[in-house]
Parts: sequence; C-alpha cells; structure tokens
Amino acid sequence: MQSSSKFLLCSSNSNPLFGSPSAVTATLLPSCLRFPPLSLTIIANSSSIRFKPLRSTASSSDSPQFTEMASKDSKDQDPRIAKISSAIRIIPDFPKPGIMFQDITTLLLDTKAFKDTIDLFVERYRDQNISVVAGVEARGFIFGPPIALAIGAKFVPMRKPKKLPGEVISEEYSLEYGTDKIEMHVGAVQPGERALVIDDLIATGGTLCAAIKLLERVGVNVVECACVIELPELKGREKLGGKSLFILVEGEGA
Repeated sequence: MQSSSKFLLCSSNSNPLFGSPSAVTATLLPSCLRFPPLSLTIIANSSSIRFKPLRSTASSSDSPQFTEMASKDSKDQDPRIAKISSAIRIIPDFPKPGIMFQDITTLLLDTKAFKDTIDLFVERYRDQNISVVAGVEARGFIFGPPIALAIGAKFVPMRKPKKLPGEVISEEYSLEYGTDKIEMHVGAVQPGERALVIDDLIATGGTLCAAIKLLERVGVNVVECACVIELPELKGREKLGGKSLFILVEGEGA
C-alpha cells in the first residue's frame, strides 16, 4: 500500500443516484478525471502530514467510467476530507516488506474524523431508497452498521467461509495465489431490494466484485460500492463490472 493519500470525494460511472446529467456536470466529461500524485511530507515519529493543493487531469483510460469530484477547485473541497485523510496512519512494510499499510484504527480514535466519515456517506445515501447495507468482512463491519442505522436500512454482513451459523450462499473469487469465498445468510436480502456495498478499502477489487455478484444472484439491485480509501494503481474498480464506486481518500501504490 502507499505512504501518501490524496484527499478527494468522488464517484465513478454514469450513476442512478443522480437525477439528471446536469446533476453531475454542466458539460461532457472525459472518460475519467483523476488527481496526479500529491506532494506530501510525513514527519518521522509524528502523524503530521502536509498537503499541497490538488488539480485534476484527464485520464488516458478508455474505460466508460468517469470520476466526478465534489469540487474541481481544491479551495472549495469539503474540509472534512483533509481531516479524514490525515487521520489515516501509514505503516511501512506491513504485513510484509514493500507494503505501505493504510491503518484506519487511528481514524477510529479521532471521534470527529470518524463521525465525518460516516456523515459523508450518510449524506450521499440517505435519500436513495437503499434498504440494504452489505458490509464486507472485516472492516466493512465498522463503517456499515452506523451508515445503515442512519439511512434506515438493514445491515447484512458478508463473511469469510464458515463464519456464519445458518444456511449460506457463497461466491468464489480469485486471490494472487488460489481462491477464497464470501458468504451471506440465505434470506438476509430479498429480490428487488436496493443495496449499498461498503468496505474500508478497495485494492484489487476481488472481494467487492464477489459481493456484487452474490447480491445480484438473489435479485438485489446493487446501487453502488463505497470505500473510505482506494488504491487506484491496483485498478480494482475495473473489476466491478461498471458499478459505481464512491471513495473519500485516494492512496497511491501498494
């Protein structure tokens, strides 16, 4: 993972959450807008992180998705995003050498930043008629329940194999070496329900992709996936089958 984080508020693709094209932008956007790397300094033995202003550039990607920003001008960005980004601690070489681990436990210790994180998701989804918030194990269990309570939806845990006690349905997905499964209880959701899939971070996208497929197999309409952090260099969003992805913080690299 990465030792720097860019603060932004974005979603990707043409999205049923927005009522009309003008709600997204007044002009046609290129297929993707993204931020270049942020100039950032981390002071040794300190959680202090310094940012320089953001700017947007067009992507050369041929993907039909695009990134919609809360504001293209950094001075107009929601100030909560910077606070959330700076509250996420970076742990080098964990869990193995070369990995820059995005540690959200420090975000959870900052009650204001944690509340702001939940509030940003709630503000987006509270009027979208979502009846299911599906949280991916394990850290989707942290963010999913408070979002579900605030928008009046039920929370459905999506777990690793042999963790749920009742009858389950499962979806297999690929790992770097081998495969794994994600499971949920039979009857937890009903055909026609509208679902949000939530996790703390999207990297390669395998788990979120499996969650989408599992819900869609039983007739659920997956409205969007939402994560606190995205590692865009790992191109996880490309595995989501065109589903919209909403993120708060963008990190670089693995």
